[in-house]
Amino acid sequence: MTMAPQDFFPHLSVWVENLDNVFPGKQVKPLFAQFEVGHILSLIVLGGASILMNLRLIGVGITEESPREVHRNLAVWMHVGVIGIVVSGILIGASNAERLYTSEAFSAKMIGLLAAIILTYGVTLPAARNDGALSAASRISGVIGLAIFAVAIWVFLSAKLANPGLWHVIFAAGLVVLYASRGLTRIVYLGGAILLIVAQQIMTHVVYKADDFANLDPTNKAFAWGFVVWILGSAIFQALASGRGSHGGPLLKGLALASILVWIMTAAAGRWLAFA
Repeated sequence: MTMAPQDFFPHLSVWVENLDNVFPGKQVKPLFAQFEVGHILSLIVLGGASILMNLRLIGVGITEESPREVHRNLAVWMHVGVIGIVVSGILIGASNAERLYTSEAFSAKMIGLLAAIILTYGVTLPAARNDGALSAASRISGVIGLAIFAVAIWVFLSAKLANPGLWHVIFAAGLVVLYASRGLTRIVYLGGAILLIVAQQIMTHVVYKADDFANLDPTNKAFAWGFVVWILGSAIFQALASGRGSHGGPLLKGLALASILVWIMTAAAGRWLAFA
């Protein structure tokens, strides 16, 4: 079963085929590269602001400032980034609609974008503005956002030729957890991650040859799940062990981590559109 937009909305095929012949697709198409640069710059602005704000909610990063102060300094940049990626995305999408219409990676990107907006505006921004306090509405938004995020990951995982892009998300999660860990916990976590990396390199470069795809593919998939279990298990342990600090507890930290990763997954799915 494929999960490209054409599989969900087959009746839109004629309309999609004509999008680059009418406004705004027709006008944007000759300037596609320029709009693509604008899209990437918007992602950079949004990504930087989101990472800094969510790291503060986790309890690391700009700790000399309260979450409310970080919100005051970064909220406008998050708004600029979100508006920038949505507007530029619509424009470049209209000029390249047929390719996106048949891409499973694009489905993952759009579902991830929905989850990202819900987590950003339903959890991150309100929690930071309230100095780490999670309201009932934020908790509900968090549950909904996580559920949609899970669907986006499942779609991305099912996207043939594009699903290796999930390694970007795993790698980012590993770095965030490493940055957030402290003391002996960081040493143990890093040691386990290094052992997994070394074991994977041995299995995929020594035990199995470069053209042995029958064994390489399941081996890499097994290691991907191993990294996920190690990273998320370590994150949960650290969140529970640290308890509730002055600006939020384990639930907020978990939602803040998800808020970072959902934007990274959305960006990764967009970069892998060419391979879908």
